[in-house]
Amino acid sequence: MRQLALTFLAILAVTVSAQAQIDTEIQGHGTRKIDPAFRMALSPTIIDTTIPMTIVDYPLLPLKFQTDAEVNQISPVSIRLVDKLSPLYKTYVKLGVGTDFATGGIMPLGEVYFDATRSRKYLYGAHLKHLSNWGDFKGLENSTFDRTKFNLYGTLNERRYTLKSNIHYNNQGLHYYGISDTVGVAGDSLNQRYSDTGFDFSYASHKKDSATVNFGLGILYNNFQSKKPPREEFADWRARENAFDFNSNAWYRLGREVFAAEFNVRYNGYKYGVLDSSYANLLDSGFVQNNTIVNLKPTITTQFMNDRFKAKVGVDIVFDAREKTRAHIYPIAEVKYSMLNDLFIPYIGLRGGLTQTTFKSLTRENEFLRSNIELRNEHKAIDFYGGIKGTLSKRISFNIGASFANVKDMALFVTDTTFSLGNKFGVIYDTANVATIEGSISYQLKEKIKADAIVRYNSYNLLNNSYAWNKPNLEVILRGSYNLFDKFIFNLDLNLEQGRRALVHGPGDGVTEENGQYIQTLNFLADANLGVEYRYNPRISAFVQTNNLASQRYNRWYKYPVQSFQILGGVTFRF
Repeated sequence: MRQLALTFLAILAVTVSAQAQIDTEIQGHGTRKIDPAFRMALSPTIIDTTIPMTIVDYPLLPLKFQTDAEVNQISPVSIRLVDKLSPLYKTYVKLGVGTDFATGGIMPLGEVYFDATRSRKYLYGAHLKHLSNWGDFKGLENSTFDRTKFNLYGTLNERRYTLKSNIHYNNQGLHYYGISDTVGVAGDSLNQRYSDTGFDFSYASHKKDSATVNFGLGILYNNFQSKKPPREEFADWRARENAFDFNSNAWYRLGREVFAAEFNVRYNGYKYGVLDSSYANLLDSGFVQNNTIVNLKPTITTQFMNDRFKAKVGVDIVFDAREKTRAHIYPIAEVKYSMLNDLFIPYIGLRGGLTQTTFKSLTRENEFLRSNIELRNEHKAIDFYGGIKGTLSKRISFNIGASFANVKDMALFVTDTTFSLGNKFGVIYDTANVATIEGSISYQLKEKIKADAIVRYNSYNLLNNSYAWNKPNLEVILRGSYNLFDKFIFNLDLNLEQGRRALVHGPGDGVTEENGQYIQTLNFLADANLGVEYRYNPRISAFVQTNNLASQRYNRWYKYPVQSFQILGGVTFRF
């Protein structure tokens, strides 16, 4: 503030002093030099601050290797152009004729299939087949036979259920030729004809809702009869069998568990002749056998460890109603574990069951059976099994297993001398411990190559008999097919059996005695069959089938040799 005041006083003093001076005017001449102006001629620019790097070059020694280029020839690939879905034909006809070198008889063959084409909803069809042989073995009685089969079937597939039905009729004629032609037996006593008629119907639901119980129902009826005697008054003196089955099951999935149950009723009524009367001789008397089996089988199936471990447990409660009603309880237990993505699957289990023995089932195993037989259900008290199966690759699968079972009332076929001259078979029953070791392997390369092999060894320890009559100890089955360019189809199968023995009723050539029983060892069974089919086009083909290539006249049953080398040829049509 003080400095500001001093400055103000100084300015005021100068002003006063200037006002007090006298004005003076001076004139003169002068020169002022002004330097010339200088301007830069360059335009302003922005200086880049990026400093370029010097590229350093390291030269290498020039190296050159000598190389040779060789172009290999590529074979052309044959490409088969086909539609995604090949056309289907409704009708297939197979006609042929053949002969065998043992009897020299003519063998006509005819077969017809009629099926629906592709349909998501409907499947139906019919099948008819006839095969016969009109030749005789030298030194034996008439051995001609004929077999005719007819079948109608249909299926309805809906989104929530499926219906299936089937009707069949089979007619089989044969002769009991296992006797010398010098005996002079009447022809009517050698003839036999089986008539088989029946139908079945089933319903199964397959709802996808996990909270819904799915179930299935089925019924079956079958009538089976043997040949009617030539005289009308004796028309009832034959085997007549009526079977009726009712089957039902239900299953429910809850999480990882599946709860299931089965309830089945199987009835079989077998009649021979007239009850409480006799025919031809006092030994041939009429009888009736009614057999009903009722079973309830609840089970629980579970799986865990990413579905690698699976287990099933349950029980089978069975009521066997014949002359007396008996109850049986069979265990159901099975455990299996998948290793290395199904490469190996070891398994072990325990089971049992009651198998209904019928006249039809016995004749399917041995057609040379007499008509008046006793029927007993086969009671498998326990069956313990285990093994390992798996897939070695996408083309090879295998199974190796063993089992041990105790079987009561096992049916065994023995030569009958009471109602025949030894050319028919009867049935006896025994209790047996059966041990089985089995191995199988299969190979499939698309539709080009298919092959499988089965080897099975059976050991029988019976209560009242020395051996399991007519049952083999060793079985070998080999089967294969080869498709060559879709033009030639080759099929080969080989069956080998060893260890079969028959019970005879007296000493003779090759007959041995053991435990008071006369035993005839049956020869080794080797049966090889080869078939070739040539496909001219998808609709027409020709075939040749050869059977028993070794031309071995082995006895399939005691005193019953099979036909030797056999050849059939014919053509097939599709339209």
